[in-house]
Amino acid sequence: MKLTGRMKNDLYPANILFLIIILVFTGCKSNKDLDNKREVPSELKPLVAAPEFNADSAYYYIQKQVEFGPRIPNTPAHYQTGTYLEKKLRSFNASVELQEFQEATYNGEVLSLKNIIASFHPEKSRRILLGAHWDTRPFSDKDPKNPQMPFDGANDGGSGVGVLLEIARVVSIHEPKNAGIDIIFFDGEDYGEPEFNKEEVINSGKIYWCLGSQYWSKNKHKRNYMAYYGILLDMVGGRGATFYKEGGSMQFARKIVEKVWDTGHRAGFGQYFINQTSPGITDDHIFVNRDAKIPMINIVEYDPDDPNSYFGAYHHTQDDNMELIDRNTIRAVGQTLLHVIYNE
Repeated sequence: MKLTGRMKNDLYPANILFLIIILVFTGCKSNKDLDNKREVPSELKPLVAAPEFNADSAYYYIQKQVEFGPRIPNTPAHYQTGTYLEKKLRSFNASVELQEFQEATYNGEVLSLKNIIASFHPEKSRRILLGAHWDTRPFSDKDPKNPQMPFDGANDGGSGVGVLLEIARVVSIHEPKNAGIDIIFFDGEDYGEPEFNKEEVINSGKIYWCLGSQYWSKNKHKRNYMAYYGILLDMVGGRGATFYKEGGSMQFARKIVEKVWDTGHRAGFGQYFINQTSPGITDDHIFVNRDAKIPMINIVEYDPDDPNSYFGAYHHTQDDNMELIDRNTIRAVGQTLLHVIYNE
């Protein structure tokens, strides 16, 4: 969730350099090229019926995470949440694997991290990979009053996990015909350098965000694991949220972006899935694309009307709490994903 290098943190110079490197090696198009609108076909085939996405259930899963407290690595709330997620996935008869590892942060602290991977119908060779991060940031460094205080992370972290838990519940009951589903909850996504001492790491050359996806992409839970494509969810529960075609997703996996956005429109959620491109951000999907060689897109909130934040004024503040979460938004994302899965 990081704007152009880590645009999530508002154009850090070091991260801009990182994006430039990505652009050089991937041949990214300019934002001007990516900003072209794409018309939705006037006549679209009807969607194959998909199971119903229960927004109340997803909302409950988000609330449950928030009740544990901020899911900051190396804290009891983080441990308790991880245990809850593992048990919940197992209750859906998923095959669950835990990928435990340690990584150093921008300030030298060593984090004990855990990626949680659930597989449904692992015998199917055609796989769809769904992902979200389950940790929360250790400080609300964009908050004008309490920049060093932790925050709930109801949307930033909680919403993607909540939607995918409901997806897991549904696919455990209704087997998709043509693909097996893998769900991965990445850890350590949000532990990057803070606004208030970013100069300390500006020239380090290391990316301290997305630690879990960086690790998994180079150390997959199964040898030679591959998926047909992947979809990452990040901040998908905010009231009035809109989802533009994120620039990195368009660079790496344009066809998958168009598939998902067309499906969202056909499912009646065109007011959420906007047919315009937003600037690229450094998020978990970048490493899955670059290192794991799996085409993965990012469904992530973009607020074109907020000049100070890519994602909205709540981002990395105390306002990222359950009051922000809207059942209509999470239903739009969740039902669209189910239509994609069951129309595969």
